[in-house]
Amino acid sequence: MRFYLSVIILFFTLQHLSYKAKSQNDGGPIEDFFFKAPGTPPNPKVTIHWNRYNTNEGLYEIYQKMVAAYPELVTLETIGKSYEGRDLWLLTITEQNKPGIEKPALWIDGNIHSNEIQASEVALYTAWYLTENYETNAHIRQLLHEKVFYILPVMNPDGRENYMNEPNTSSSPRSGTQPYDDDGDGVEGEDGFYDLNNDGHITQMRRRNPMGRWIEDPEDPRRLIPAPAGQFGDWDLLGFEAIDADGDGQMGEDRPAGYYDPNRDWGWNWQPDYAQRGAYKYPFSHPETRAVRDFAMAHPNISGVLTHHNMGGMFLRGPGYEPDLQYFLPEDLRIYDALGAMGEKLVPGYNYLISYRDLYPVLGGQRDWFHMMRGAFTYTVELFTRYYYFHDENRDGNRNRSSDVYTFDKYLLFGDAFVPWTDIKHPQHGEIQVGGFKKNYVRVNPGFMLEEEAHRVTAYSIFHAWHTPGLEITELSITDLGDGLTEVLATVTNTRMTPTHSGVNLKFSIDRPDYIVLEGADVVAGMIVKNRYLNQVEEQIVDPASLEIENIPGMSGVTVKWIVQNVENISITVDSPKGGVIRKSLE
Repeated sequence: MRFYLSVIILFFTLQHLSYKAKSQNDGGPIEDFFFKAPGTPPNPKVTIHWNRYNTNEGLYEIYQKMVAAYPELVTLETIGKSYEGRDLWLLTITEQNKPGIEKPALWIDGNIHSNEIQASEVALYTAWYLTENYETNAHIRQLLHEKVFYILPVMNPDGRENYMNEPNTSSSPRSGTQPYDDDGDGVEGEDGFYDLNNDGHITQMRRRNPMGRWIEDPEDPRRLIPAPAGQFGDWDLLGFEAIDADGDGQMGEDRPAGYYDPNRDWGWNWQPDYAQRGAYKYPFSHPETRAVRDFAMAHPNISGVLTHHNMGGMFLRGPGYEPDLQYFLPEDLRIYDALGAMGEKLVPGYNYLISYRDLYPVLGGQRDWFHMMRGAFTYTVELFTRYYYFHDENRDGNRNRSSDVYTFDKYLLFGDAFVPWTDIKHPQHGEIQVGGFKKNYVRVNPGFMLEEEAHRVTAYSIFHAWHTPGLEITELSITDLGDGLTEVLATVTNTRMTPTHSGVNLKFSIDRPDYIVLEGADVVAGMIVKNRYLNQVEEQIVDPASLEIENIPGMSGVTVKWIVQNVENISITVDSPKGGVIRKSLE
C-alpha cells in the first residue's frame, strides 16, 4: 500500500513540475517563480540583458530570436549594405492584419554616429517591448493593429564595429570607415591614435612640468584642474594617446576612420565641407544614408521619425539652419510642441529644444531632410544626460561641473570606468603618463542606467506613434432620394493629433492627396461637404467616385457625399499616404 501511495505522490509531483516548466516556456502561469512588476513583460520569449551593449553579431542574433518568437509581428530584412559590406538590418513591427504600407508608420533609427552605441540598444528595446507586450497589453495590441514601426537599430555598422573593437576615445570614431585624408597631405589615415598601453582605450597623456598649467585636484588626484592664478602647475596635458607617425609635427590628426559626418550627408541644404564641417562629396554620398533615403522614398506612410543619438538629454526639432524657420509652419509647430512637451514629461532630465537655436547649426542633416522632403514630424533624440548622475535639476553653469563624472565613477562604479595613470616612454614626448576615462564612459549609459532610459524613450516612441494619423469611417449612411437616386454620406475622422499632410507637406506637394473612394454603385455626382447643416458642398466633376481630399487635420474630420444609382453593396475606401488605408461596407 505504501509503495502504491509513493508512486501516486511521485506521479503528481512530476506532473506539477512539468506544468511549471511548460508554463515558463509557453508563457502560461508562473506565479510560483516571481511577482510581476507592472509594465514589464511577465515571461519574455526573448530574454535580453539590458545592462550591456551588443556587437553587430550579438544584435543580429537577437533579431533572429525575435523573428522566431514572433513571426506574426516581426519581419527582418536588409535595406542595403554598408561601405564595408555589412547588412543594414531593418525590423518591421506590426500586426499582420493588412500590409504595413497601408498603416501610418513611425521610423526609428540609431547609431548613425559610430560612438553612439546606446542608440541601437534603445531602438532595439522598443522593438522588443512592443513584441513582448502584444499579447498581454491592450494598448500595445491596438497600436500594432493600427500602426507599423520601421526600426533600424544600426545605421552605421562599420563604425560600431570599429568603436567596439579598436582603441578609441568616448567620441571616436564619429564617422564611418571610408578612408579620408583629414590632414590634407595626400595620404589617407596614416596618423591616427596610438594605444600606448595596449588596453583598448585611447585615454589622455600628461607630462610632469614644474612650470606646467595643471595640478591634481585635491579632492580627486585622478583629475587635473587649472593651476591657481599666478601659480605654476605640475603637469602638461598632451592630448589623447598618439604618436607622430608621419613626422609632420602633429599627432592623431589623420585617423584610419577618417572624419566625415553621416549626419551632414542628407539632401536638404547640403553644403560642402568648407561650409559644413563633416560633409562628404555630395548629398547621399554614403551607401548607408542612400539606403535609408531609398526606403523612406518607397514608404510614404512614414509620418513620424525618431533618430537616436547621444548625448545631452534632448528632443531636438529643426530647423538646423535658421533661414529654414519659414518651413516650420504654425500648424506643424503645434504638433511639434505637443509631442515635445510630452517627451519632457515622460523622460525627466530631457529638454525639448530647437537645433539651430539651442544647440548648433546643421546643414545637410537627416532630421531636416525628413521634415522638409518627406513631410514627417521628426526629432533627434539625444540620449543620456549628466543629470542622471545625481539628478541635479540645476544643470547649468558650475552645477554641471566636470567633477561629477569623477564622483560618479568613484562612488557608483567604484573606479571601473577609469584607467589609472601609468608611466610610459613616448617616442616624441619622452617620459609621460597615460590614463583617464575609458571609451565606454561619459557618453554612453553605465549598465544599470540603460534599461530605464530605454523604457522611457520607448514610452515616448509609443506616444508619438499613437498620434500618427488615426483614420476612422465614423459615419456611413444612405438615403433614398426617389427616381432611382440614392444619397451616400460618409464622415472620415482623424482621431489623433497628426494630420495626414503636415503644413510643409502641403507647401511642397510632397504626397498626393488622400482619396475617399466609393464602390458598389454608379456615381452621378461626388461632393465634399463644407457645411452639412447649410448644405454647402464642393462638387468634384472629374472622377466623382474618387474624391480628392487635400488634408485630414488631426482631431478633426471631413464629410463627403455622393449621388448614386444602381446601388449594390456600398463600400468606402479611404486611401491616405500617411494616414493608411481603411475600408467600410454597407449592404
